Amino acid sequence: MLDRADLEAINKVFRVYETREEGDFSVLFGEPLVEASVFHGELYPYFSRKGKAVQIEHRLGEFVVVIGPAKKDRVWINVVLAVATFLTTMLTGAMMEGVDPFAAPLDLYKGLPFAVAIMLVLGSHEIGHYIVSRRNGVDATLPYFIPFPLSPIGTMGAIIRQKGPIPTRKALFDVGISGPLVGLVVAVAVTVVGLMLPAPSPVIPAEGGFQMMINTPLLFDLLGYVLHPGETLTAIHPIAFAGWVGMLVTVLNLIPVGQLDGGHVARAVLGPLADKISRLMPMGIMALGLFVTFGLKQDGEIWILWGLLTSFMSMAAHPKPTDDKEPIGWQRIALAGLTLVLAILCFTPAPFYIA
Repeated sequence: MLDRADLEAINKVFRVYETREEGDFSVLFGEPLVEASVFHGELYPYFSRKGKAVQIEHRLGEFVVVIGPAKKDRVWINVVLAVATFLTTMLTGAMMEGVDPFAAPLDLYKGLPFAVAIMLVLGSHEIGHYIVSRRNGVDATLPYFIPFPLSPIGTMGAIIRQKGPIPTRKALFDVGISGPLVGLVVAVAVTVVGLMLPAPSPVIPAEGGFQMMINTPLLFDLLGYVLHPGETLTAIHPIAFAGWVGMLVTVLNLIPVGQLDGGHVARAVLGPLADKISRLMPMGIMALGLFVTFGLKQDGEIWILWGLLTSFMSMAAHPKPTDDKEPIGWQRIALAGLTLVLAILCFTPAPFYIA
């Protein structure tokens, strides 16, 4: 049942002409007085504090607001996925050390350093989003890690899910940029640690087999030059490889498309213009992949694939924050410029190739 305060909050953004109770749900028929982003921005925080969920629907030509008990987050899922991802990344790390998991399963512990490093790199990115989301009053879940033992790193990364609207453009900017910056700081620290450790003996693939090799970006090379001046690194420790992964993830996430982190930042800085850029960017990414593959004769397929994936992300306009008029200020614009420079330093035309 809705009380008087609930109805007063609803009437600010929705003109109610009929109310029904359907079990634990209150169903209100009427007309919205504001656009969708403002509607959710006003009502979601109010009812979220009361443990309720609110949504607006369109039924048979009528607008309907449905209010009922909010689903509680099942944290055990986050824990199970994190544990499973830790195991799959440990398996991958052990194989990097030359361990045969079938012949010597007790040696899988050798993959622990890589598992810890890659979980830190990927997890810090999402924790950055989570903390900043909470500070800005945006409801968000804990990270969901994605175990994938067939991946070269044993995982498909991690994600968080934002359940509530973004209140302002400043909040949208802060939420979007926090993950890449925090993740990159951790990636740099992990890379430094990895470059200070001796590289394991290279694993020689069986006859007719293949091996994934990496090309390093400028930021990685700069760290290698500082720590090993005058040396050419022909092999790196798996921990340093985890740092390299963090740099690649930073580049992929900062592309200004859809609801990628770069899409959030672009929408906060550029407003509706970001949607036009988002629709054009996938074609630019695929063009880059074709140029690297056929022009430079290198493995640029990752960009063709990423261009195809982002083309789906760019189909819908980026959701507007509740307050879409407040400027973000020159400090955030400067930070966006600095982040762009960091992304360029993490970019590699052909990140990896098969040998």
